Amino acid sequence: MGLPAYLIKSSSALKPTTLLRHLRFMSNVPENTVYGGPKPQNPHQRVTLTHLKQKHKKGDPITVVTAYDYPSAVHLDTAGIDVCLVGDSAAMVVHGHDTTLPISLDEMLVHCRAVARGAKRPLLVGDLPFGTYESSSNQAVDTAVRILKEGGMDAIKLEGGSASRITAAKAIVEAGIAVMGHVGLTPQAISVLGGFRPQGKNIASAVKVVETALALQEAGCFSVVLECVPAPVAAAATSALKIPTIGIGAGPFCSGQVLVYHDLLGMMQHPNHAKVTPKFCKQYAHVGDVINKALVEYKEEVANGSFPGPAHSPYKISETEINGFMSELQKLGLDKAAASTAAAAEKIKIKKSEITEDQSVGASLKAKPEIASTFEIKMRFEGKLLR
Repeated sequence: MGLPAYLIKSSSALKPTTLLRHLRFMSNVPENTVYGGPKPQNPHQRVTLTHLKQKHKKGDPITVVTAYDYPSAVHLDTAGIDVCLVGDSAAMVVHGHDTTLPISLDEMLVHCRAVARGAKRPLLVGDLPFGTYESSSNQAVDTAVRILKEGGMDAIKLEGGSASRITAAKAIVEAGIAVMGHVGLTPQAISVLGGFRPQGKNIASAVKVVETALALQEAGCFSVVLECVPAPVAAAATSALKIPTIGIGAGPFCSGQVLVYHDLLGMMQHPNHAKVTPKFCKQYAHVGDVINKALVEYKEEVANGSFPGPAHSPYKISETEINGFMSELQKLGLDKAAASTAAAAEKIKIKKSEITEDQSVGASLKAKPEIASTFEIKMRFEGKLLR
C-alpha cells in the first residue's frame, strides 16, 4: 500500500524524523484491536499445562467449567476457573438436541471462537465432535489443528478408549497438540452404551475404566475426564495415574471437577429441560427462576405501558425542534403524524413533571418521617405510590 497523497506531496519538504513521526500514526494494528474489544490474552496470566501439573503435584484441586459463548467465558474468567471446556454438550444445552451427536465441527468452531474472545485466563479445551476424528489418525489430527487454529483453543478433548481412539490421541499429541482424554460415560458412544448409563458398576467395567485411563496417559494425554463412574473406581484411576483426573459425577476423589455452566447455575428451569440437568450436578444458583421472573415482569410492563417511561426514553428534542418537525410533517400532508408527535411530546412532559413532583415529595418524607405514613395511605389511595 502506498503513502497517502498528502504525504507524497509534502514528503520532500519533511525531514526524515518528521516523516517517520507521520508514518507512526498510520497504525497497522488489526481493526479489532483499534476499535476495542477484549484485551489480548496475557501469557503471564494464562493457565497452562505447567500450572495444572504444579497444582496436581501439590494436591490442589483443579476447577473446570464447560461453557459455550462469550458471556459465560467472561464469567469463568472473572471467577478464576482453571480450565474452560468448550464441550460438544452444546448440542444439547444450547441447540436443544437430545444427544451430543448432531453438532458439527463448524458449529463447534463458532462456540470455540466466542469463548476464546471472552476467556483470558483459563486453559481453553475444545471437544472434537462426533464424526470428525474416528476414521483415521490423519482425520483426527486435521480436526484438532482446526480447533486450535480456527477455534483459538489451547488443547482438545476426545472421548473413548478404543484402540483407534488411543491411536488418534497419540497422533494428535505427536502433532504438537495437548489432549485431554475422556472415559466412563462417553456421550458420543450412547449407541453402543445403550443410552446415558453410568460405567464401572461391575468388576469388568471398573477395570476397563482404569485400564482405558492408563492407556490414554500412555498415549500422551495431559489429563483424563472420568464421567459417571462410582467414586471408588474414580479413586483407583486417580491413584493409578500420574496425570490429573477431572471428575463429573465421579465423586470427590478426583484431581479436579467439571460441571456445565448452565447446570451449576440452575439455568434450565423449564419443565422440558429439567430432565437434562444430571443428578450429580449441584445447582449453586437458580438463575432460571430469576430469568423467567424478569421476562414476565418485562412482558407485563410493556403490556400495561409502564415501560418505557421517561427514564428509559433518554433522547431529547427541544420544543422548538418539535414545532418545526410538526410543521414539516404538515407540509408533507402527514397531519396524523404531526398530531401523534404533539400528543407524545405532551405526554412525556406530563410524566416528567409527575416524576419531579414525586421526587420532591420523597425528599420531604425523608426529612420528615412522621408524615410518611399519612402520605403513603394517600398515595396508595390515588394509585400513585412510588416503587
